Amino acid sequence: MTIRRSIVPVILSVLSLVAATAPRAADDGATRDEIAKLEAAWNDAHLQGDADTLTRLLADDIVILVPGMAPIDKAGALGVLKAGHMKFSRYETSETLTRAYGDAAVVTGRLQRTRTMGDRTMNDDLRFTKVWVRRAGQWQAVSFQATAIAP
Repeated sequence: MTIRRSIVPVILSVLSLVAATAPRAADDGATRDEIAKLEAAWNDAHLQGDADTLTRLLADDIVILVPGMAPIDKAGALGVLKAGHMKFSRYETSETLTRAYGDAAVVTGRLQRTRTMGDRTMNDDLRFTKVWVRRAGQWQAVSFQATAIAP
């Protein structure tokens, strides 16, 4: 009997902690809508080679990890795009799931893209995780990591 009574406060504390760190339901819908618009802008910017949009969407401290390349920062990502070394004819996401945590959001999903570098065209089928953070009222991506899906 004593053990059961002493564990109740522990269970209540754990439940309170879980509730405090879980995504806020009232915020989730609006945040997910905002993030969905940013995700669409991200995809369109890659298709259009729109460095101005990506300049706004990428945080200065972003880290980009994609298969076959060293980690890329904002300047590196924009440099490749502006130089025209890589062009996308397909950049589509699906199976996305967005989870909001106050001023942060995590998006996971599938990215299928077709890119051309010089005379070489490659098709990528990737799983990705992107982290968005709201700073001074503006959402920016601080991390993007993609992993190839095995054929």
